[in-house]
Amino acid sequence: MRHSKKKGEQTPLHEQDAMGSQDDFAPGGNDSSARVEDTSFDASHGNTETGSGGEVASGASQGGATDTSSSDPAGERERYLRLAAEYDNYRKRSAKERQDAGARAQADLVRQLVEALDDVARFAHIDPATTDASTVVQGVDMVEKKLLKALGAAGLEVINPVGETFDPALHEAVATEPTSAREDDHVVSRVYQPGYLFKSQLLRPARVVVKQWNG
Repeated sequence: MRHSKKKGEQTPLHEQDAMGSQDDFAPGGNDSSARVEDTSFDASHGNTETGSGGEVASGASQGGATDTSSSDPAGERERYLRLAAEYDNYRKRSAKERQDAGARAQADLVRQLVEALDDVARFAHIDPATTDASTVVQGVDMVEKKLLKALGAAGLEVINPVGETFDPALHEAVATEPTSAREDDHVVSRVYQPGYLFKSQLLRPARVVVKQWNG
């Protein structure tokens, strides 16, 4: 005998489970099973489409990679022209910097020679009737010392090898003279014209007379 429920009274949990089990075996329960089967079929069918779609997407991505790897002639030409222009600007800038550096170095050297040039101008315009020879000699000696000091500071070295062994790399023998001493053989006795080195670069060899021992 079934007990009637009062209004507001909840159904116990074990009765709800029993009722749920009966509903599963009700005629309407077949629709639920059908829906489950349809869902499974749709899911499998969807997976198949997704799989085919994935293959298409993969092919599209491969095609995109191929397009990226292929070179663009117009872009390569633009890049080449840009690099060529940058190199040309660098070459011109470097040439101008070297030219400016050389001009600055020459200006520094000339600046050091200006005072010696002023002394030469003064002695070139003296009155010979009122100036004795000793004064002229002293003035020329002073100018020579100023020139040698200025040029020496710039890197000039005078070659004056009196009493030194003849060196064909730095000296030029213009004459020889005999000697009775064996140890004086190939020794420079006189200098006709001094030589010059500028920063280890030979500008002019010293022209000398060399002693020669004949035995």
